[in-house]
Amino acid sequence: MTTTTPSRGRRRAPTRMERAAGKAAALQKPRVILALLLLLGLTCVMLLDGYLRAEVGGDQRVRDGASASKVPDKVLNGGPILTFRNGKPVTQTIAKKTIVLTFDDGPNPTYTPTVLKILKKYDVPATFFLVGSMVSRYPDIVKQMVEQGEEVGIHTFTHVDLSYQSDARIKREMEQTQLALAGAAGITTTLFRAPYSSETDAIDNYSYPVYKKLGTDGYTSVFVDTDSDDWKQPGVAKIIKWATPSGTSGSSVLFHDAGGVRSQTMKALPTYIAKMKAKGYTFTTVSGAIAKNTAAERASGTGAGAAAGAAAGTSTGTVAVGAQPSAAPSAAPTGAPGGTAPGGGQTVGSAVGGTGTGNQNGTRRTSVLQGAHREATGMTLYEGKALIYAVKVAEWVVPGLAAGLTVVGVAVMGRFGMMLILARRHYRQRNKRRFSWGPTVTRPVTVIVPAYNEKECIANTLESLAKSTHPIEVIVVDDGSSDGTSEIAREAARSFGMTNVRVIRQENAGKPAALNNGVRSASYDIVVMMDGDTVFEPDTVRQLVQPFADPEVGAVAGNAKVGNRNTIIGAWQHIEYVMGFNLDRRMYDLLRCMPTIPGAIGAFRREAVLAVGGMSEDTLAEDTDITIALHREGWRVVYQEHARAWTEAPASLKQLWSQRYRWSYGTMQALWKHRKSLTDKGPSGRFGRVGMPLVVIFQIITPVFAPLIDVFTVYSMIFVDFWASLGMWFAVLAIQLFCAAYAFRLDREKYRYLLMMPLQQLAYRQMMYLVLIHSSITALTGGRLRWQKLKRTGEVGTPAGAN
Repeated sequence: MTTTTPSRGRRRAPTRMERAAGKAAALQKPRVILALLLLLGLTCVMLLDGYLRAEVGGDQRVRDGASASKVPDKVLNGGPILTFRNGKPVTQTIAKKTIVLTFDDGPNPTYTPTVLKILKKYDVPATFFLVGSMVSRYPDIVKQMVEQGEEVGIHTFTHVDLSYQSDARIKREMEQTQLALAGAAGITTTLFRAPYSSETDAIDNYSYPVYKKLGTDGYTSVFVDTDSDDWKQPGVAKIIKWATPSGTSGSSVLFHDAGGVRSQTMKALPTYIAKMKAKGYTFTTVSGAIAKNTAAERASGTGAGAAAGAAAGTSTGTVAVGAQPSAAPSAAPTGAPGGTAPGGGQTVGSAVGGTGTGNQNGTRRTSVLQGAHREATGMTLYEGKALIYAVKVAEWVVPGLAAGLTVVGVAVMGRFGMMLILARRHYRQRNKRRFSWGPTVTRPVTVIVPAYNEKECIANTLESLAKSTHPIEVIVVDDGSSDGTSEIAREAARSFGMTNVRVIRQENAGKPAALNNGVRSASYDIVVMMDGDTVFEPDTVRQLVQPFADPEVGAVAGNAKVGNRNTIIGAWQHIEYVMGFNLDRRMYDLLRCMPTIPGAIGAFRREAVLAVGGMSEDTLAEDTDITIALHREGWRVVYQEHARAWTEAPASLKQLWSQRYRWSYGTMQALWKHRKSLTDKGPSGRFGRVGMPLVVIFQIITPVFAPLIDVFTVYSMIFVDFWASLGMWFAVLAIQLFCAAYAFRLDREKYRYLLMMPLQQLAYRQMMYLVLIHSSITALTGGRLRWQKLKRTGEVGTPAGAN
C-alpha cells in the first residue's frame, strides 16, 4: 500500500534548522580552522613553558679541562672585568678594599627577595647576573631589583654552556634575555657572565672566542676573584671564610641567589657584609668599580696613553687601577634587540664622580652604579612585554592543564573500572537462565523506516525484515527522496511477498518529521525505529520488544553492529561500537540513565513517544533528545544486547567527520535542552542526577582535553624521557586493550580486529577528538547544522558475520 501525505497547495515554510543551514555551512570551515588554531596555540604554550624550564632545547653539557693555549696569558692572569677594544682584550682589577658583590642564577621567588631585603637593610649595592627564563617567570622581582638600585647582567636565557653552542644559539640566548629584561624592568644591559664560569684562568680555547665575539658586540664579561662556593652548602662559617678576600685586595665575589637550596647563603650574607664593613671595605657594582677605576685613572693623568695604546691595538693589556681606560661601550651591544642605546642613555664611560658606596645620610644609589643599564624603548620594549605576557600565560595554563589532565586521567581510569564491573554484572544478570522481563511479548509491532535517497540500501533493509520471526507491520516513510527510493521499496516488498509494508511519501522535512509521521500512522502500541541503511537479524525484533513485558519500560536500545568492518575505517568503528557504545550502554542500563537509543535500532511505546511530543526537531540528535525526554517522564530505558542490527558505517574520513560532528553537536544540543533535568525530583530526575554528569564528563569534557594528553605524551617523549613516556603510553594502551577484549568477549566478537587498536589510538581517536572540539566551538559560537545525508554503498545486506 502506498500513502501520500496531502499537500496544502502552498510551499511549506522552512524549519528553524533549514533557515540556519546556509549560515551554518558558511561557518564550518572557520570553526575547523579555529579548532586547529586552538590546539596549535596550546602546543606553542607548552613548548614555551618547556623552553623556560630547559626541557625544550636544554643542554646540560659543561666543558671542563680544555686547553687554554690560544688564550692570551694577560687575560688568564688579568682582572675579573674583560672587554674588547678594536678586537683586543682589556681586563680590569677591582680597587683595594672594594668588593663587587655578585649573585648568579636568579631571580628566585624564595631567595632573591630575601637578598634584596638584606642589601637594603645594610645599604649595600650588588650586581645580579640573571637567567632570562627566570626573569620572564618572575618579572616583578627584577623590577623591584632595578628600582632598588641594583645592577643586572645577563647569565644567558637557559643557563647553557655557550662554548658548546652555535653562533645562532648564542645570539638567541642573549637577545631573549635582553627582551626579558626589557619586559620586566624596561632596561637592557651590557654586562654578561657565562654560566659555569669562575676566574679568568678558567677561560679555555672554546670559551674565549665566545667572550671575544660578545666583547666585539659591546658586552662586558665579568668573572670572579673570590668564590664563596655557597652552592656546595659547606656551612655558614665556610661560606663567609671563602668569600673573604686576602689582605686588603679588592675582589669580585660570587654568591648564588638561585639554582638550589640557598638557606645557608641567606644566613651567611648579613654576617659577611657586617664583617667586611668592619674591615673597612666598601661595596659597589660592576659599573661602580669601573667608574672608580676611571676616576682614579683621570686623577693620575695616565689614561690618555693607555687609552691610545688600547685603541691602537698595540697591546693586550691587564691594566692596573689608575691606568685603565673606560671598559664600557658607549652604546648598547649589537647583539641586544635594537642594536643601539635607545634614548641616549648614559654609559658607564661617561659617568664620573661617585664611588658607588654608601654615605652617612644613606643615599648611595647613583646612575654610576647602574651604568650598564640602557633604557628599552620601541619594539624592544613591546616585544619584551609580549614575552612576559606569553610566559605568564604559559605559567598559568600549563600547570593548570597538567593538574586538570591528571584529574581527567584518574577519572578515565575510574570509568574503565566502573564499566568493567557494571558490564560484567549486566551480562551475568541478563544471561541467567531464569532471567525474564515478564510474559513473552508476542503481539504485532510496527517497524518504522525513515528513508531519504536510500536506493542502495532500502531493498536490503526490507529483505531482512521479511525474515523477521516476530509479527510486524513495516512503514517506510520516504522523506522527499529524489532517487526513486519509494518505488524501489514498493518493488522490493512485492518481490519478497511482504503484504505488511506501507510506503508513505512526504515532502522533505527531515528525519524527526519522517519518524513522527510513521508513529502517527502506526497500527500497534509498540514501534520499532531503524535507519534505511540498516538490516536486522531474523530474531532482532522479537528480542528487542521483550523488555516491554515490564510496564515500567518505555524504550529499548538495541545492539548496533558495524556491517562493513573489513576496511580500516570500518574496523576502527567496529572497535568503537563494541567497546565504547555497547559497553557504555550496559553500564548506563544498570544505572538507569541510558542517554541514547541508537537510531539504527530502538523500540518505543507509542503512547510514551506521543506523550513527550514525538521526535523533536530542536536538536540534530533526535535519538538522544527523545531518550532524555522519556527519562524525564518517568519511563525506564533499557539495553537489549541480543537484539542486533547491522548498519553501514561511513566509508570515508569525510563522511565519518560529518556523521560524528552531527552526533556530537546534537548531543550537546540535547543536553542543553534538558539541562533542567538536573533539578528534577524523584525517579524522573535520575538522568539529571546521574546520567547527565556522566555524559558531560566522559563524552564532552574528557574527550575535549584528551588531545592534550597525547600532546603531553609526545612532548615528554621528545624533551623529557622518551622511554618512560613511551612506557606510560603502552600501559594506557594495555588497559584499553583489556577493556576492549572484555567487551568483545561479552559480545562474542572476533578478537582479530583488536590488532587495529594501536593504529586506532594514533589516528582515528585524534580525529574523533578534533570532531568534538569542532562541535564544541560550534555550540559555543551559536552555530546550527542541517541534516547531513551520508553516501551509502548498500554493501551491508544479509548479516553475514552474524553470530
